[in-house]
Amino acid sequence: MSAPLVAVTDHAVERYRQRVRGSLDPRPEIAGRVSSAWAAGRVSEEPPPGAAAQRGSVYVRDGDITFVCLWDRPRGELLVVTLWEAGEDPQVPRRYTDALKERRRSS
Repeated sequence: MSAPLVAVTDHAVERYRQRVRGSLDPRPEIAGRVSSAWAAGRVSEEPPPGAAAQRGSVYVRDGDITFVCLWDRPRGELLVVTLWEAGEDPQVPRRYTDALKERRRSS
């Protein structure tokens, strides 16, 4: 399966920076990881355990990270919207990301 053209949202970049350190501009790194995982067939329409299903999303797994994407099949484009980190010991504890959600709701 050849990889589609990959674009990355600002939100996905911020989530990636929270979890994976070391990149000044992680967009190319994210696009590369998604393209490689896609080409290797690590793609599913089923969300990872514990993640809420998003209609029309595809999930591309690379190690402990699952990239949540929207796939425009006719155009052959994949938009990385956010990411999900698997496991019991994420690099950024859930209490921090949950606090960000609460802050956005109250704004």
